[in-house]
Amino acid sequence: MSPTIQALLFALLGAVLGGGAVLAFRVSERQLHDDVAPQPALPPGVAAVLSVLRSSALVVDASDTVLKASAPAISMGIVRGNEITERELADLVRQVRRDGQIRETELTMQRPGMPPRHVTARVAPLSSQLVLALIEDRTRERRVESIRRDFVANVSHELKTPVGAIKLLSDAVIDAADDPEAVQRFAGRMHTESERLSRLVQQIIELSRLQGDDPLDEPVAVEADKIIARAIDESATDAAARNIELVANGTHGLILLGNREQIAVAVSNLVANAVTYSPEGSSVVVAATAHEAAVDISITDRGIGIPAKELDRIFERFYRVDPARHRSTGGTGLGLSVVKHVAASHGGEVRVWSVEGQGSTFTLTLPRKPGPLPGSGPTSNSKKENA
Repeated sequence: MSPTIQALLFALLGAVLGGGAVLAFRVSERQLHDDVAPQPALPPGVAAVLSVLRSSALVVDASDTVLKASAPAISMGIVRGNEITERELADLVRQVRRDGQIRETELTMQRPGMPPRHVTARVAPLSSQLVLALIEDRTRERRVESIRRDFVANVSHELKTPVGAIKLLSDAVIDAADDPEAVQRFAGRMHTESERLSRLVQQIIELSRLQGDDPLDEPVAVEADKIIARAIDESATDAAARNIELVANGTHGLILLGNREQIAVAVSNLVANAVTYSPEGSSVVVAATAHEAAVDISITDRGIGIPAKELDRIFERFYRVDPARHRSTGGTGLGLSVVKHVAASHGGEVRVWSVEGQGSTFTLTLPRKPGPLPGSGPTSNSKKENA
């Protein structure tokens, strides 16, 4: 056999062997793919819907792997990587996959160093392999419901006290009809309790109205001097009866931005509170101080002061530092709650400094109208120089 023919035979043999190897590889690859179950695809539109959902949602496959999760589900910590972090939710997903029944439950999610989060989960089958879970955060709703229940219970309790006292005093007046001195004494106490009841009802109305007010989309200019003068005038009678001096101090001519009536109510409550808890013959100072974008209205008294451990709770509704003392002062425990609500609605804050036996200073910070501070312009400077 000639060398040329020999070379041709070797080339033909190599081509046959090479083609057979390629064919065997392709057959083997096809068999391998036939043995592995294909990954289930998301139904059309599911991924797009999940990407725009504001609530937490996720899709889980047959191996409990999360195929798709909305951004809130990830930020809430329900999903980490491709796994569900909440075991109770994962168990619910498996139950739904087994029997195809839609289930709904409430879960409490606890994270280290974080307050518990209350959620509702609704789990439904998307196909024989895929399960959809929708999770809604109900933490804020639970908190609001709790506050509302406490508020109703506290209002009922607070109203019961003066109403019961008035009833008992009226019975005492009837029994003492032949004793003019006793009648006068009981009638005076009835008058005190009726004023306390009226004050409580008024503050409940104020708080309800503040909570129902629309957001401050268009705040108006409010003169701080007029607000302070009004607050002092409203407490002047009570202060005079106990020889308490009311002093207006600080920078004049400051302009606030906000709701005039709300600001007036907040400052009036702080001044009235200071007068109520100040000893006879002392003074209460109301001062306005300007900052670049805000105004501080501070009310300082020389009263009984507040224990340090109570400072974080004094703005709670109906909370009183000394429950026994409020019976003599007529306090309702709502005034500071009103102040806190006004500060929050204006984007400001209310702070307190207090030392037992020395007094307290409450500072209400509210936004200031942009512009130069009073007395800082060239006109004011020239007037001072000419003077």
